[in-house]
Amino acid sequence: MNDLIFGIHAVEMALKAGDQVKEIWLQQDAKNKRLLKLLHEVERSGLPLHRVNLQSLDKMCHDRHQGVVAKIQSVALKTEKELKQQLKSWDNPLILVLDCIEDPRNLGACLRSADAAGVTAVVFSKDKSASITPITHKTAAGAVEHLEIFQVTNLVRAIEAIKAAGVWVYGTALEENSQNLFATDLTGPVAIVMGNEGKGLRHLVKQSCDHLIHIPMAGKVQSLNVSVATGVTLFEVVRQNSQSIEK
Repeated sequence: MNDLIFGIHAVEMALKAGDQVKEIWLQQDAKNKRLLKLLHEVERSGLPLHRVNLQSLDKMCHDRHQGVVAKIQSVALKTEKELKQQLKSWDNPLILVLDCIEDPRNLGACLRSADAAGVTAVVFSKDKSASITPITHKTAAGAVEHLEIFQVTNLVRAIEAIKAAGVWVYGTALEENSQNLFATDLTGPVAIVMGNEGKGLRHLVKQSCDHLIHIPMAGKVQSLNVSVATGVTLFEVVRQNSQSIEK
């Protein structure tokens, strides 16, 4: 299967990722310097290139495409079975688990943060979750192509497999028994579970976690966007592990 992606940065990153780009449509009267630079890169690559007018691109993509649309090979998402197999080979992993993230932009932003933090793998469920769409690709800014992504049928079962592999699982939830993120020891093999934009973690998912943690809020707003919270939490894990290595 092939998917369409759009936006200058998303296409640039897809080209750098290797042979997954199959075909490109680029605005014929483009004057944007970044778009012209991208044009030269595409011409050097030898990929099929179509110079088309703005109206043609608008018909292909109903979002802000910045003058370029590309067809790529669909991302090969891995399965729950493959997750169980690969867990055995990971040394001190950092795993991001996403529970019912519904907005493809939020999903893309979470994947971008995951890549930046150097996560070992991202796990999310098939049901009640956004899929990896062109919007996800654009928001992720190339992260989709570089991550190990597992799509599972049963998130609780996947979490139990992660725990059985010796990984501590921390769910994010602001509850009476949740611990301050910055006062929690997050060194070693860790999985961070982020919940739905509005409802948070589902009950059974929450019960499956070893511990609950929260980001302390100094203002009157009591929650962050899930992608922002993902970035804050992942980089706290990175910070603690970096300090642990230095010691």
